Amino acid sequence: MELLPISIAAYRGIGSIVMIEKFMALFLPQRFRGRLIVVEGADGSGRSTQIARLVTWLETSGHATTQVGLKRSTLVKEELDHAKKGNILSRMTLSLFYATDFADQLENVIIPALKAGQIVLADRYIYTLMARDLVRGMDMEWLKNLYSIALVPDAVFYLKLSPEMLVQRNFAKDFALDFWESGMDLGLSRDMFDSFIRYQALMARQFERLQKTYSFHVVDGDRTPEAINEELQRRIETVMIRRGESQHAALTHGERKDKLPGRG
Repeated sequence: MELLPISIAAYRGIGSIVMIEKFMALFLPQRFRGRLIVVEGADGSGRSTQIARLVTWLETSGHATTQVGLKRSTLVKEELDHAKKGNILSRMTLSLFYATDFADQLENVIIPALKAGQIVLADRYIYTLMARDLVRGMDMEWLKNLYSIALVPDAVFYLKLSPEMLVQRNFAKDFALDFWESGMDLGLSRDMFDSFIRYQALMARQFERLQKTYSFHVVDGDRTPEAINEELQRRIETVMIRRGESQHAALTHGERKDKLPGRG
C-alpha cells in the first residue's frame, strides 16, 4: 500500500489521528541534532522583530537556521488566504485549515531542518492555534489529539502584552485591526476596537491555561526590544548548553505523556 505523507492525508481528510501518527512514525527520524525554538504572542507583540534578531545572533554564532510560522505552507496558503478574505469560514473549517498548514510544514520543513542539525525558529506554533480554537469553543482533548503529531519544542517563549498595548502597536503598524485577530467572528462587539480588546483578553486567558499545561516561558513583552532579546538569547544559550551538541530523542506531544516542552 502506498502511504500518503501526513500533510496530504490531513488535507484529504483520510484516516484518523491514530492513522496519521502511524504514518508519522514511519518516516520520523529517531534522533535530531537540531533544536526547535518557538516564539508565541499576538499580532503586535514583537514576535517577528525578535525572530529576526535571533536569526542574526544565531547565524553570526555559526548556527544554521530555518524559520517557520503560520500560513507558510505551500500546500494550503493560497486557499487559506482566499477563504479568510471572505470572513465566512466556520470554526471547524478554519481549525482544520491551520492544522493542515502546520502538518505540511512539519513534514517538509521542520523535520528535515532538525535532521540536518539546524535551529528551527517558529514564529508561532500549535499553542496559538489551540488558544484560538479554545476561545472559539473547541474541545481541549480534541485539539490535543489533532496536534499530537507536533514535536515537543526545546523551548517556548510567550511574549505577553496587555490588550491595550497590542491595539496601540497594531494601529501604529497597519492603521487598522484585523477581522480575525479582533475576534469579529465571535460577535463580542460590533465595534472592532472593543472586540479586539475583548478577544485578546480571552486569548491571554487561554495562553495562561496552556502555559500551566505545557510549561513554556512567559516573557514580559512591554519592555524594549533590546531587553526582550537579551532575555531570549540568555535562555536559548541555557537550552543549547543543557542539550549540548549531541543528538537527542525527538518526541511528539502525543508520545510524551506529561506534555512538557524539552526533548531528550
